[in-house]
Amino acid sequence: MLNRILSVILLCIAAGTFSADAAHVANSPAAARAELGRPDLDSIASATTDENSPYFYPRLLKRFMANDSAMTSREFQYFYYGTLFREDYDPYRASPNQGLLDELAPIYAKAKRTRSDREKMLDYSTQALADNPVDLRQLTNRIFVYEQNHKYDLAKIWQYKLNHLLLVIASSGTGLTQETAWIVVYPQHEYDFLNLSGLTATGQTFRPPFYDYISVQRRNDSTPEGYFFDIKELLRQYFAKHPEDIEEASRQVEETAAEK
Repeated sequence: MLNRILSVILLCIAAGTFSADAAHVANSPAAARAELGRPDLDSIASATTDENSPYFYPRLLKRFMANDSAMTSREFQYFYYGTLFREDYDPYRASPNQGLLDELAPIYAKAKRTRSDREKMLDYSTQALADNPVDLRQLTNRIFVYEQNHKYDLAKIWQYKLNHLLLVIASSGTGLTQETAWIVVYPQHEYDFLNLSGLTATGQTFRPPFYDYISVQRRNDSTPEGYFFDIKELLRQYFAKHPEDIEEASRQVEETAAEK
């Protein structure tokens, strides 16, 4: 099932919203997944916060935001999970410029968008990615606008970046069990990852001690009813910065366990 999901991610990203150009990854997705595997978060935390490391986060960030496609799969892995160890990391951070985001809501819902619409989308995408560079949804919107504006070289560069972030998540597990749960750095990525895989999320439950289970609309009787996401490090980083929320979270976990 993972191979099917990954092929959809790499070849049909955003369900046809824009053309995918994933040749670099699609030619050997199995090899790329095997090379990356499950992330060593301790090593990533150490390397991305070490100024002398080639994986120092600010250095990777500068390369990611540049209009080039020179980063390797391993660098993307350290970049994506290095997000967890940024000083300003907050998995539940509010969206920047809420006013513009509200203005965009009807534009996102349109079947066809004008050039003015697309410029607003690009403006917000630029702001959002400056605030959160691994915002999968806004990466998708940026690529869409570039393609619609016939800036194909830029679309190809940012498609490369999005493909590799999705590959990093796909390489972290299979999603089929708690032990092989996919690891994400933002809760929204659970939905974005599945949606970009061509799957429709239908519900979410928290499974103690640190898993989200996302149920999906099944394609047929042989496909999984849902997938697991490991949010252990996400929660650890959040509660380290918001210890006042630990008591409330513990109460909710106890209530969930009692209901079962």
